Amino acid sequence: MMVQFLKNRALTFIVLGLLGTVPLLMFWSGSDYLSLATKLVCLCIAATSLNLILGYGGMVSFGHAVFFGIGAYAVGIPAYHSVYGGMDLIATSNGFFHIGFAIVLAALFALITGAISLRTKGIHFIMITLAFSQMMFYFLLSLDTYGGDDGLTIDERSQLPFISLDNSVHMFLLSFGALLICLYMVHRIVNSRFGLVLQGAKDNEERMAAIGYNTFAYRLTAYVISGAMCGLAGALFANSESFVFPELIDWTRSGELIFMVILGGGGTIIGPVIGGIVFIVLEDVLSRFTIYWHLPFGIMLILAVLLGRTGIANWFKSDGAIKKPAEGNHE
Repeated sequence: MMVQFLKNRALTFIVLGLLGTVPLLMFWSGSDYLSLATKLVCLCIAATSLNLILGYGGMVSFGHAVFFGIGAYAVGIPAYHSVYGGMDLIATSNGFFHIGFAIVLAALFALITGAISLRTKGIHFIMITLAFSQMMFYFLLSLDTYGGDDGLTIDERSQLPFISLDNSVHMFLLSFGALLICLYMVHRIVNSRFGLVLQGAKDNEERMAAIGYNTFAYRLTAYVISGAMCGLAGALFANSESFVFPELIDWTRSGELIFMVILGGGGTIIGPVIGGIVFIVLEDVLSRFTIYWHLPFGIMLILAVLLGRTGIANWFKSDGAIKKPAEGNHE
């Protein structure tokens, strides 16, 4: 047991150590891959947020990217009005406002849509989350003021004390720090009583309800936390790319996040990060060789999932094993 514990922790530290230091070393040696690394980290945060409800909660959301897009536009729209005027209530370049606005909006949207979606299960839950996502996608397409389908350029990044997001090193370190915080939050959540009930509901929701747990409230709370975390990822991504566009919300982006979680290992803390790294690196490397990179990329990903069905992280045994919570009436 102790050996396995050390193996799990070693894998986590190795992956995070490489992700945190290799891009910086490459930057200082003259190869600037920081923009790609920052994009990767933002997507890893989004995948980590999805892992909370998919890997640990068993909720297959095919509209999770909507929270990512909401977070991105929560930065882009205030920044736009800060430069060009109008909407004085939100017109600001204050980074604390941008990040807080992104988290609150994503959490609120998750609360409203989750309260409806979580009353369904299985394919119905998948389809209703997809429907909400596509509704927001077409809503953003119709906003000609903010670029419509052409997207919105962010002329002024979020302003934070002691940090310049125009500096690629600062941008990467801020995003990487946010990833570490999100991973720690998920670790604490899934190993708490709340997390154990959430995992128990994934295995046998009827049994958990029968012994007194309000599973709907637990699942909705997890859904809101997940949405807020993904909104944070979108806010960081918007600052990194200085550009937001409706395709951030498209169903294909949600599919990519699901693939990252499954590929890396759902129900493990480090799995989504591993899946995100493999996904983005393969995409970048193959696209450098051919414009038809999608075909070999898809084949490689399918083979990876088929040959390692439990995910890469689970090859080293999951660090998120499900434990049964004590029985009792805890609503």
